[in-house]
Amino acid sequence: MANIIVVGSYVVDLMSRTPHIPTAGETVLGGPFRMGPGGKGGNQAVAAARLGSEVTMVTKVGEDIFGDEAIKNFEQEGISSKYITRHPDEVTGTALIAVDDHSENMIVVAPGACGKITKADVEKAKADFETADIVLLQLETSMEAVEATVNLAHSLGKQVVLNPAPYQEVTNDLLSKVTYVTPNETEASLLTGIEVNDEASARKASKILVEKGVNKVIITLGKQGCFVYDGSDDGRFVQAYQVKAVDTTGAGDAFNGAFATFIADGFSLDEAVGRANAVGALSVTKVGTAPAMPYKNELETFISTRE
Repeated sequence: MANIIVVGSYVVDLMSRTPHIPTAGETVLGGPFRMGPGGKGGNQAVAAARLGSEVTMVTKVGEDIFGDEAIKNFEQEGISSKYITRHPDEVTGTALIAVDDHSENMIVVAPGACGKITKADVEKAKADFETADIVLLQLETSMEAVEATVNLAHSLGKQVVLNPAPYQEVTNDLLSKVTYVTPNETEASLLTGIEVNDEASARKASKILVEKGVNKVIITLGKQGCFVYDGSDDGRFVQAYQVKAVDTTGAGDAFNGAFATFIADGFSLDEAVGRANAVGALSVTKVGTAPAMPYKNELETFISTRE
């Protein structure tokens, strides 16, 4: 069983369907409305746990009803909440999500308490870092938390998966301590200055990231699949699974939680990416983020029908 530490965000998803994404100044009638657990960190933790990983979550929530629900949700998913702290002044984070008739989305995140995770909060979990197989994090928290997580994991010789979303500037020193970086095409473009939209541009961006110190690069390109580069060759595409999408929100989180799980379980890089692609595909066939993460038996059935 993979043992994974996730350091990252928890926010409450407030989602409504809409005929189209509103333009500036436009009001659109939408519905239905749904509320549920979310945040990149929380979603990735749920994805990993439902695939059989032992997961410990490090985050911060408010002393409010949303914070109560956060801890309840993590415990229901079998995720350790012992390092989830409560901020006395900040509210639990929220994400305002609009999903249109083409299943595309627009998201505004108000991090709230999870934007206040400190170095001390991370270091409280050192004992669990020491026994972890993989440390997984994103950029939806304070940069203090990101740097503390990477530095602690690196000092203990742990593999680190960094999902650089939403984009924030990161130093080359931090990237040099990361084992796997998993940007989408937009994040890869911002990290490297290369406009990424196909295999050739993904290869150029990947080589730049490796020059910055990253060990292995996986650039996710939606329906095209993933470009994988580890410096041993010119890289290669791992194809996506084609499904009818209902809601694409959280697909990247499904991929990252799954990828961390499969790497920790001993799959090769390409195998881990391929299986994570399947998890991402399954997640978009359901509405929501954390609630849409597939279980291990769903994944195995899905893969078996595609072989």
